[in-house]
Amino acid sequence: MSKKIEGFSKFTKSEKIDWITKTHFKNAKQAKKQLESYWSLDSKLQARHEEFIENTLSNFYLPLGVAPNFLINGDIYTLPMVIEESSVVAAAANAAKFWSKRGGFKTKVINSLKVGQIHFFYEGNPKELSAFFKNRKSDLLKTLVPLTKNMEARGGGVMSLDLIDKCDILENYYQLHLRFKTGDAMGANFINSCLEHLAKSLIQFASKDQLSNENNKPIDVLMSILSNYVPECLVHAEVSCPIKEFNLDNHNLNLETFTKRMIQAVAIAKYDPYRAVTHNKGIMNGVDSLVIATGNDFRAIEAGVHAYAASSGQYRSLSDAYIKDDKFVMELSIPLALGTVGGLTKLHPMVNWCMELLGNPSSEKLMEIIAVAGLAQNFSALRSLITTGIQKGHMKMHLLNILNQLNANDTQKIAAINYFKTEQVSVQAVHNFLKKNKL
Repeated sequence: MSKKIEGFSKFTKSEKIDWITKTHFKNAKQAKKQLESYWSLDSKLQARHEEFIENTLSNFYLPLGVAPNFLINGDIYTLPMVIEESSVVAAAANAAKFWSKRGGFKTKVINSLKVGQIHFFYEGNPKELSAFFKNRKSDLLKTLVPLTKNMEARGGGVMSLDLIDKCDILENYYQLHLRFKTGDAMGANFINSCLEHLAKSLIQFASKDQLSNENNKPIDVLMSILSNYVPECLVHAEVSCPIKEFNLDNHNLNLETFTKRMIQAVAIAKYDPYRAVTHNKGIMNGVDSLVIATGNDFRAIEAGVHAYAASSGQYRSLSDAYIKDDKFVMELSIPLALGTVGGLTKLHPMVNWCMELLGNPSSEKLMEIIAVAGLAQNFSALRSLITTGIQKGHMKMHLLNILNQLNANDTQKIAAINYFKTEQVSVQAVHNFLKKNKL
């Protein structure tokens, strides 16, 4: 149980560590040593990491792996993947290898619009508010010019501004709904700055025009904030090949059966939310690993993607699979609001490394690459599920984790890896093996 403390944020890092370790751990010395062991040996790099967030004590590392041989629109990519889950990188690489021999992945950015909203209340006549907005719309947009000028020069800016009446869901509730293009920036700070500026202008114009209700109550702005629901910031990825080429090595399924089972597996995720959630989680294994590697906000991406998956009124699969013109087709459409400039993209050295590995893509190109990672992961997961089952490959990749948890030595690890090439992996099986082989 934690203890209450005043003024913690004003402590030095050393003072914070001393308080944390002495009041929360049985062995304060060991707890402090653990934190320090994850500090960067480069003091400047460590200082940079510590400025990313508040009350920083140490670093928390995740593995960075790569999946090669991704053929995307005719070009080969090696994808950087940051994730802690076993078998994800291997599954992505296997999918890349499979489809590189069958034409590769095809992608297209459908649109890259992002949304921001000003949420406000007005108790007066809706018709008067509508007339005010129609009269002042161009003036409101003009007030944003100092903020949008540079973005417009890069092809972005405010694409639309609309007044939305939401009184049917909440009394006296309205929105100013804006759509933005933000170029290669994710654009959160740009959008939020525009919204807050516009909200002040809205209040000022309403006051000048004496827009209020009979009790002299003016417009009441509650908040101004971007939305992470971006159904118009959409990218499409797909793979396809003639059915006669849709074959697997080392499996006992014929072409017809394998194709049918893949389509059935996706169909179930379209209609059963229990399956759809896990199905889409597999897609996000690929998506999130690249989002993190490229310094983007995976929480925002997750929220937007799952909202999109439920946009029909029921949570459904993000991917689809079908036969068309004697070809097996698997496709994915997913909303991804990403940036390749700003944020951590220039501050985090490993993000820079990952971006260079990808050829320093534009934000739209990165959308395409990340969508491919999601589709590849989905394909591999379904292929395992309908053939050997998910655990066979996953648990073999997880074997080293189990061996480390059970404190196996190097000799035992080598022996266990050889033994479990032909045996089913489980925690109990590994435990029993180590018990019998105290090497």
